[in-house]
Amino acid sequence: MSQKYVSTSALAKEMSMPAKELFQILLTKGLIQRENENWTLTDQGKEAGGIMKTHPQYGTYIAWDESMTDKLVSAAEEEKLLNATALSKHFNVSKFRMNPILSELGMIQKSVKGWTVTKLGESLGGRQFEHAQTGIPSVSWNPSILTNKRLLETIQSVQGNTVTESGDAEEQVDEPAVQEQEAPKAAAAPVGFRDKFEAKHRTADGHYVRSRAEMLIDNWLYMSEIVHAYERKLPIEEDVYCDFYLPVGKVYIEYWGLENDERYRERKKVKLDIYEKYGFKLIELEDADIQNLDDVLPRKLLKFGIQAY
Repeated sequence: MSQKYVSTSALAKEMSMPAKELFQILLTKGLIQRENENWTLTDQGKEAGGIMKTHPQYGTYIAWDESMTDKLVSAAEEEKLLNATALSKHFNVSKFRMNPILSELGMIQKSVKGWTVTKLGESLGGRQFEHAQTGIPSVSWNPSILTNKRLLETIQSVQGNTVTESGDAEEQVDEPAVQEQEAPKAAAAPVGFRDKFEAKHRTADGHYVRSRAEMLIDNWLYMSEIVHAYERKLPIEEDVYCDFYLPVGKVYIEYWGLENDERYRERKKVKLDIYEKYGFKLIELEDADIQNLDDVLPRKLLKFGIQAY
C-alpha cells in the first residue's frame, strides 16, 4: 500500500490552524528552512517523513506523510506550554534549579536521561515530551502551574522569602536561635490532631515529634544516615502533612498508632486516599513494626531503591 502525502497547507487545514502558524512550528522544530525565498526540507525534516514534490501548476512544495498529523498536533500543543527554561525565567531562578525544585515537590522525576512527569505532575497540567533527535524526555506545563500554591511557596523559600496569608512575599529575617532545651512553640491553628498531641519528644537529630514511636523512627533514620523531614506538608492543594519524608527517594512514611480511635481511622482513610490519588510512594508502619525497625524498615526502603546500610 503506497503512502499518501499531503502538502503543508493541506496539513494545516486538517489541524484547523493557519498555514502560516504551521510553517512557523515546522521552522522552530528544525524540520524546514528558508532558501532563496522557498521552503525546503532539512535532514531532520526528511527523517520525520517529509518529501519534496513538484506540481505542474504550483511548482515544488513540501509534502508530509499523513502520520505527521499526530506528531504536529503534539508539537502545536507543546508550543502553548511552558518548559523548565520558561518557568525559570518567570520565577527568576536558575534554569539548573527549576527541574530539581519540581522534582522535590514530586511533580517530575529524574530518568536515566532527562525528566519524566509523575502522576501528581500530570494532575497539575504536566505533559511528557521527547526531543525529536535525541529522544531525551522532558516535561512542559500548562500556564496554570504559575499559580500553584505549593510551587509558589517553594520558590519563595528558595529565594529566602516567606509567603504571608495574603499570598505576598516577605523577606526572611533571621531570628535569635532557640535554646536547645526549649521546644519550639507551635503556630496557632485550629484545634485538631496536631494540637491535641504536642511535639514534645526530642530526637537524636533535634526534631521534636509527637510520640515515642515517632521518636524511634526518627532516630532510626538519623542513625542510618537517611536524610528526612518531619511533618512535611504534601505538595498538593489539600492541607495534609506526612509523618516523615525522604527526599532521596521521594518516599513518605506514615505511622498509624491510634487504630482504636474512630476519628483517627477516618483521618487515616482520607490520607491513604490522597496518597493513592497522587501516586505518592508510601511506607506504612504500625505498632508491631516499631520494636523491629531494624528488620522492617530496610526491607520496605529497599522496595523504593533506598539502601539503609
